[in-house]
Amino acid sequence: MKPYLLLITLMIAFQGIAQQSEDTSSETINEQFNTLYKKSGSYQVYKVIYKEKYRQLQKSVSDSISGLHKELATKNTRIDTQKSAIAILEGTVKETTTQLKEAVSKENSVALFGTQLTKQWYAFILFSIIAILAILLGYFVFMFKNNNVLTKKAELNVEDVENELAIFRKKSIKREQKLRRELLNEIAKNKNVS
Repeated sequence: MKPYLLLITLMIAFQGIAQQSEDTSSETINEQFNTLYKKSGSYQVYKVIYKEKYRQLQKSVSDSISGLHKELATKNTRIDTQKSAIAILEGTVKETTTQLKEAVSKENSVALFGTQLTKQWYAFILFSIIAILAILLGYFVFMFKNNNVLTKKAELNVEDVENELAIFRKKSIKREQKLRRELLNEIAKNKNVS
């Protein structure tokens, strides 16, 4: 019976220790230090702690520290990944901004004879050319009408002169014929007289 009693006592003791180790794992490190301080015995000005409790606390602290190191490494990796993503995005933003500026510049300008001009200068040049051409057209229309009037007057004058010339020719021919007849008559008179 003694062995059974000893076995039962040991089982209860181990169960209590297991429960204590489970309890310490759910506590924070500060709570574990406070619990260890409260449960430790005092000797003069010193605190006496059980080696097992010290080892549990040491294991808990080292687990917490290694967990923090892993979390820190994970967060540093994440930060590095985010920094590289931010750098890539900043490069993309710069490239997009440059492309946007080029697109706006192309949108606000027109190529004329291989030169990029703003739309305002292009409109000014275009309307200036149109105005100059309109002025030249008006000048040439005026000159055409003026010359057309002068040409018609000249044609009328030529026609009048031709009519006068025709009349003068007819008169000249008649006078010439008259003079020939008179000459022939005189020649015939002179032949008769001789």
